[in-house]
Amino acid sequence: MAKTRDANRILNDVTGNDEELQQMIADETVNAEVARLIYKVRKAAGLTQTELAELIGSKQPVIARLEDADYEGHSLTMLQRIAVALNQRVEINFVPVEGQQEVV
Repeated sequence: MAKTRDANRILNDVTGNDEELQQMIADETVNAEVARLIYKVRKAAGLTQTELAELIGSKQPVIARLEDADYEGHSLTMLQRIAVALNQRVEINFVPVEGQQEVV
């Protein structure tokens, strides 16, 4: 097998046909993406965690937790509060899993 640095290919090689493991990786990927997006929009707005927390009526540790890739409790309500505070909106898309047919 040829060496690769492609993380997705490496994960596919490791997980094989283990659907439970693949689902766990997919879930963690979503958590990490949401955390990264919150961090990205906060930084783009030039805000500290404390400042963003104040804008949404919360505390700094809540923002720190939301920006943690291991956090599993992201809620649409909280994402909407952050979006409103930063004059943005939340968009949600469903996209087909690689190799799966799109549902219309």
